[in-house]
Amino acid sequence: MNMTKRNVEVGILITRVLTGLIFLLHGLSKFQGGISGTMGFFQSMGLPTWLAPVVAVLEIAGGIALIVGLFTRIAGIITACIIVGTLVTAHKGDAFLMGTEFNYLLLITSLQMAISGSALLSLDSMLWRKERSQNRRLAEN
Repeated sequence: MNMTKRNVEVGILITRVLTGLIFLLHGLSKFQGGISGTMGFFQSMGLPTWLAPVVAVLEIAGGIALIVGLFTRIAGIITACIIVGTLVTAHKGDAFLMGTEFNYLLLITSLQMAISGSALLSLDSMLWRKERSQNRRLAEN
């Protein structure tokens, strides 16, 4: 791997792990002290209360998936959808620099993972590299 490609992969790795950590911690925080507070918040926005634990679990699972690099593109899509949901509900009508900029940053990093995936130090890379290698050997025979 040449130096430029390596630098890009290191940058994507850092983005992937930090984005995953943020989602993991946000998901866990929804359960701290009970999920009922989060369910009440969802209800106050006109959302069904059952959606709160679903979002929390998706944040936790998506965060873990990003951290370890497993199904990175799918996790990126899921976390991007969560952020879009946040922007159109909790931050509906908020100006860009009035508390939404962090959400837009998470949206961008989630979309980055959905588009590019992540090869460096990822389970995706380890799992699919073995599969590609086996497929090549089968094709050669």
